[in-house]
Amino acid sequence: MHPIPSKKKIAVFASGAGSNAEKIIQYFKDHQTIEVALIVSNKKEAGVLHIAQENYVPFIVIEKEKFFRGNAYVDELKKAAINFIVLAGFLWKIPSALIDAYPNRIINIHPALLPNYGGKGMYGHFVHESVIANQDKESGITIHYVDEKYDHGNIIFQTKCTITKDDTPETLAQKIHQLEHQYYPAVIEETLLKQ
Repeated sequence: MHPIPSKKKIAVFASGAGSNAEKIIQYFKDHQTIEVALIVSNKKEAGVLHIAQENYVPFIVIEKEKFFRGNAYVDELKKAAINFIVLAGFLWKIPSALIDAYPNRIINIHPALLPNYGGKGMYGHFVHESVIANQDKESGITIHYVDEKYDHGNIIFQTKCTITKDDTPETLAQKIHQLEHQYYPAVIEETLLKQ
């Protein structure tokens, strides 16, 4: 008899509707070695919390003071035996206390081809509006490790989509969402299994 290996537990941090979090939860639902064990949000009315409830995933709502000036909820994450953190539309900068507790075990997805269109304030529609305004011919997604700077850590994966002359920030956002949903769960899996 081989002992069953304990599952690697992911915490998904999200601030909004949670469409990426939902895809990640579904992807790992019956996974042999990885599970989504916690949803973390900084907004008590975020749609992602409904998704957590519907999928019976525990969640916590965090508050700014403790996140940035306290221990960044490291105790709560350790108590939940979290091995890995996935940012899926989480808008707060990750404090160094959390990065130190999870070195090379926090990843983020960005809706553009970094290093372009990254940095403070560059998220969601702001990114797509800038890309369209610059008349770029392509955009895409970047999955990267998180460090102390916005959208800066080592890149794990990028993929592109073509921008047509008819594209608007809204249609580009739809293309990017499709890429996120298609690739993010699999890249999380691959990254985690390598660790």
